[in-house]
Amino acid sequence: MPTNYVLIDFENVQPRNLNLLETQPFKVFVFVGASQVRLPRHVVIAMQALGERAEYVEIDGNGPNALDFHIAYYVGVLVSADPKGAFQIISKDKGFDPLVRHLKRQKINIRRVKDLAEIPILRIPKKTDKDDMIDAIVANLINRGQSRPRKVQTLKNTIGNLVSDKLSDAERRALIDEMQKRKLLKISNDKIRYTLPTK
Repeated sequence: MPTNYVLIDFENVQPRNLNLLETQPFKVFVFVGASQVRLPRHVVIAMQALGERAEYVEIDGNGPNALDFHIAYYVGVLVSADPKGAFQIISKDKGFDPLVRHLKRQKINIRRVKDLAEIPILRIPKKTDKDDMIDAIVANLINRGQSRPRKVQTLKNTIGNLVSDKLSDAERRALIDEMQKRKLLKISNDKIRYTLPTK
């Protein structure tokens, strides 16, 4: 199995689910901007649990795209050292996409995703029991904090990204309906209000 390298754009995404990486062969790099003087406690604890497989990369300076250039540099160094690895850039910044497309043309296994749970090795198997699938979706939504999907179609897309095999539109809608039945969310005029449990 190839080593999975995870490069997190912490200025852009502050994941609450780093613990997902503990049981898999991941090496994690968290890129921290010069103005980010404090890290959330849950991030520090999760990074400590990863031990030698986790590393902070502090950016020196606040120039435009300074952190992005650091990530691009590290991708190049890591790909050069381990061309058979799998590389995941965790960022909402679409500016990485031309680099990702270029490296894919070079047969490099790389992708940009917005959330750790979208990494293929971590995605929910379609054959998962419905209750377990909803639990996994709810855990992901809790971890997203204020960046949860606010419309039904966006939530359907999110669920599709979390499940390893393609779900039909009807299957995704059925999961949302079940979540509404369980009072985990309310839908009004296609807009979602969450009533998720606290951690």
